[in-house]
Amino acid sequence: MAKTEDSLRALGAPIAAMRRSTLDYLPIALFGSVMGMAGLAAAWQLAAQLYGFPRWPAQGIGLLALLIFVVLSVAYLIKAISGPAAVLAEFHHPIAGNLFATPLISLLLLPLILADYSLVLARILWVIGASGMVLFAWYSVTRWLSQRQQTAHATPAWIVPVVGLIDLPLAMPALHLQGYTQLMLFALAVGLFFALPLFTLIFARLLFEAPLPTALQPSLLILLAPFSVGFSAYVTTLGHMDRFADALYMLTLFMLCVLIPRVRVLAHTCPFRLSWWSVGFPLASSVGCALRYAAHHPNPVSHAIALFLLAGVTLLLFWLLLSTLHGSLRGRLRALAG
Repeated sequence: MAKTEDSLRALGAPIAAMRRSTLDYLPIALFGSVMGMAGLAAAWQLAAQLYGFPRWPAQGIGLLALLIFVVLSVAYLIKAISGPAAVLAEFHHPIAGNLFATPLISLLLLPLILADYSLVLARILWVIGASGMVLFAWYSVTRWLSQRQQTAHATPAWIVPVVGLIDLPLAMPALHLQGYTQLMLFALAVGLFFALPLFTLIFARLLFEAPLPTALQPSLLILLAPFSVGFSAYVTTLGHMDRFADALYMLTLFMLCVLIPRVRVLAHTCPFRLSWWSVGFPLASSVGCALRYAAHHPNPVSHAIALFLLAGVTLLLFWLLLSTLHGSLRGRLRALAG
């Protein structure tokens, strides 16, 4: 019991509140599932354009991402109404609080799917997500500079609130937003600039401090995001490839080689928990990165890498989805949130 409560505290959920309400255990980080599925849908859209695949996988996965977003939004609203103390504790937690960026990033990714159905709705969601993301990034940096931080709190979750700004340009071409190049450059510049010190701090913490708690081990895959998403955002903003984009792609492949073996280890050391969804978007974004690179540099190797990642990440994310549904049907979501 003590071990379970330690894990829950690590994720920012107050134990006493969790015992009072059905949904107080629900972590804001679960919006990472929306990010993962939306990123996978965007990857299948790219694959359809590049390889002539049917569009229904992208459409189906995209609609699934929208459904998950609606369900989670309603569920978290119920949590906020029935247990506001739990939400405030989660928001002010030095680790879990950073993950309040996940619903905002979801709003930046879902327009990639919605643009084909309702351009107006897609633009509205994107504006809400972009405004919220800029404000949350400002708040996060201000908080870091205003309060003394502990080295133990420097986890991969720190990357999400500021480096998450580089998700802002991704949907802009699909939304036909013209004349916003400076906004794209702003998001890209801030995101990539802060990626350097944050990655360094987190890497140093992983080297010299105690290992991450078991429940937070899947978040190591977040270290992929600055390179994989950075590549896609950079190419989207500039409209072409250059040597820096090539370097980001190569860094993505290197980090994949470093981190993917961790997924195999985690399967044995960390049984499925909702925190596993933190692997979803970084891996989905690496698929999008590989597909974009293959489109600009078509050769057997780049195509093989892109297709291998597309197949592997699709299988992994659907395993996560089925595991979550299985736990939900068995009434085990509270335990899986631990």
